[in-house]
Amino acid sequence: MSDGRLPVRRRWLRWTIGVILTFLVLAIGWVTVRGVGAVHDLQQVASSSSKLKEAIGQGDLERAASLSSRIAHHAQSAHELTSDPIWTGFGFVPWLGPNFSAVSEVATIADDVASDALVPVLDAAGALDLASLGLSGGTIDVTPFAEIEPPLAEASDTLSAAEERALRIDAGATLPPLADAVREMRSTVTQAATIVGSLHGAAALLPSMLGAEGPRNYVIAMQNNAELRSSGGIIGAIALLHAENGRITLVQQASVPDFPALDTPLPLSEATVALFEDQPGRYLQNLTSVADFTEAGPAIAQRWQDRFGQRVDGVIAVDAVMTKNLLAATGPLAFGPFTATKDTVVSQLLSEIYAVVPDPRAQDKVFEQAAGVLLSAALTKADPKDLVAALAESADQRRIRIWSAHEDEEELLAASSLGGALPIDDTETHVGVLVNDTTGGKMDYYTGAALSVATGTCDGEPTTQIRVTWTNDAPADAATSLPPYVTADGFYGVPAGSTRTLIAVYGPEGATPSHIDRDGVEESVQTALLGTRSAVQHEVLLAPGESSTITVEYQGTGAGERLTVVDHTPMIDTPKTTREELRCAS
Repeated sequence: MSDGRLPVRRRWLRWTIGVILTFLVLAIGWVTVRGVGAVHDLQQVASSSSKLKEAIGQGDLERAASLSSRIAHHAQSAHELTSDPIWTGFGFVPWLGPNFSAVSEVATIADDVASDALVPVLDAAGALDLASLGLSGGTIDVTPFAEIEPPLAEASDTLSAAEERALRIDAGATLPPLADAVREMRSTVTQAATIVGSLHGAAALLPSMLGAEGPRNYVIAMQNNAELRSSGGIIGAIALLHAENGRITLVQQASVPDFPALDTPLPLSEATVALFEDQPGRYLQNLTSVADFTEAGPAIAQRWQDRFGQRVDGVIAVDAVMTKNLLAATGPLAFGPFTATKDTVVSQLLSEIYAVVPDPRAQDKVFEQAAGVLLSAALTKADPKDLVAALAESADQRRIRIWSAHEDEEELLAASSLGGALPIDDTETHVGVLVNDTTGGKMDYYTGAALSVATGTCDGEPTTQIRVTWTNDAPADAATSLPPYVTADGFYGVPAGSTRTLIAVYGPEGATPSHIDRDGVEESVQTALLGTRSAVQHEVLLAPGESSTITVEYQGTGAGERLTVVDHTPMIDTPKTTREELRCAS
């Protein structure tokens, strides 16, 4: 006979389920309330960060200090709201978990950056007059840079760590709005890390490099992106700068014909010779084909020293597209037959000049004038803050490469993006695309690229797939409508209007190619070992309007990593790089 009560076991089960459900309801309510607060705080961080950038750009340090305090407050609040055990526990919930983890990581990164990077950077800004950056009458006062180096070092370390942490967030596993926010935050942190890292490098290197400890000579090589080479373009003009006690002067200008081809080529690495034979060793203009600027820089210095006898302390390579960034700081400038603005200078230097000034020698003179006018305006006319912004943007686009003959300086440069060394796989895995024109003209003004990377597994092996689509966008009548100097007029065996291009693709460190094709067809390729990276190179001949797609799959050490970055030759128009779903070509 029953007394109407459930058995003890069933009552215990219902009680347990009830407690669990109650806990879940409370927990969901807890994280919801805290999540709303954290999102509000992070929105305030984003809003104030935009205003902070504006304040620093205007040199308003008092407003910048106030905004940084507000950012630090909201970032700390967001971190505290998303770091308790309950929130952390929700990070392990299937499907929803990555969203909780991502918000927590974003809040932590914002807190670290606000507390450990903003304050040191503002301290450094206060120590250096933002209105002048020590620039007066073409001379840079290098004294303050020694004072700002320690706080910038602290800020650079914090931002580098924040960038690494941001790159580990799996944005692809989160909901679309959060994924977009993570990518935006990642881009912002990367940009800040690049700029502050460059500023720290400048603070550490500028005093000695600007001649504070003795006079220095630097060769500056100007690259023409209308005829592509690995680091940007063929060397079109070259000059010698002298730096002494912060004052920079243009000593001498020269052009490529001043450097005849060498009977005995300079000694170069096996990788360079495998990809480009002895051409870089014989011809000055081809030394920027060398993929690693730690190899190209000293070779350029040697060519200058052998030709003119002057001691060279370093080499700076810049490309023509960088002039667009500089003119944003200097304003319009006149050289040769042109008055250039930031919107017209690239087309004038890389396209119009060949129709307006058909004589190659006269073209060289215009390029020399442009270089001299730009240097003078940058040092005497540009707003220093705008000049720093232009240089930072150019460095971020890999349009500046620097090599120093002084070992301690070169060690710092080689470890930075300015050094132009081949990348090292660490937090990120790197692959790359190197583009070198062999048309012999200036047809790369009309070419373009689209790049993609995909990672996953093929045939049971971790795989990284790189695709490069190369296009000749020249007009159909390019053979007759473009100047012979632009098309090369068939002089090097390429039909006028067509392009012939060497496209090299290198993979992750330690990985080897498992599949190679062009437009779905396997063909013979050149191969080389760039350090520990395998590279394969196709020769691509395209008539106007044609395109071709190269696909390379790499397997082995480093392959298959989600955080894979595609480095590439700086081109006139930065190619679109996408991340695709892996479809095994093999």
